[in-house]
This record gives sequence, C-alpha cells and structure tokens, in this order.
Amino acid sequence: MSAVIVVATITPKAGEEAAVKEALLAAVPKVHAEPGCGKYALHERSVDDGVEFVMLERWESGQDLKAHGAAPALAELGGALKGRLAAPLDVRYLTGVPAGTAEQGTI
Repeated sequence: MSAVIVVATITPKAGEEAAVKEALLAAVPKVHAEPGCGKYALHERSVDDGVEFVMLERWESGQDLKAHGAAPALAELGGALKGRLAAPLDVRYLTGVPAGTAEQGTI
C-alpha cells in the first residue's frame, strides 16, 4: 500500500487571515499525533488580495487519511474555520511517483 499525498489550499476571507492561521497552527500538533501522519506541514503564500495557506500532507495509507477525516482535530478545525473562508477548501489527493533518490524523490 502506498502513501497518500494531500495538498489542501485554504483561502481566508479578507480580514480573517490571522484567525485562520491561528486555527491551522493549533491543529498541527494534534494532527501530528494521529496514526499514519507522516507530514502535515503548513505553508503560506501571498496572492493578489491577501494570503492563502497550503497544507502539504503525507498519510501512510488511505485508511489513515480516512481516520484523519473523522478525527476530533479536524472537526475542531472545521468549527474554527467556519465563516472565515472565502472559498471552499481545495483538497487534492495525489499518489507519489518515486524518482531519483529515496530521500529526494518522494514526500
């Protein structure tokens, strides 16, 4: 069974950037403690009208990812983000294609 890579883009409403970032940062250590979490890394990028947050995730299996979807940390995060987003979450599920060295060619 191969790992599942997730790229989730979170776009806050204008004026909600700090609250969204705070909620995401609070979720990180809780998600790190979930079984099968290999990576759950928050990134920020500037866009024309503010910022977007991008969460890069690596789950050991689809089953681990499914459990994450039902975990208390994600439910709590959803509540904290409610009404603060400019658009629905953009979540993409990927399967790695290992290439090159094991360290550099996989996430």
